[in-house]
Amino acid sequence: MNFRAEIDVMPLKELLDPQGKAVAHGLQKMNFDGVADVRIGKHITLKISAASKEEATTQVESACKKLLANAIMEGYKFEVIAE
Repeated sequence: MNFRAEIDVMPLKELLDPQGKAVAHGLQKMNFDGVADVRIGKHITLKISAASKEEATTQVESACKKLLANAIMEGYKFEVIAE
């Protein structure tokens, strides 16, 4: 079966996000006064062939832990979708 994984990796809330701070500052300079906080992360899409959704989920979890997210600085969440 074919699956698609939609993964969001974000910096941990406890850590500073200099990229997000720079964007927030830029938005304020452009008169976007309602913006209180900006966090910048990454979105990753994986196409996976696996025997079941559970197997695909296990593969995605492993990929996140081993390569896609830095556990010290980032958190992640994902969704596996059958195609």
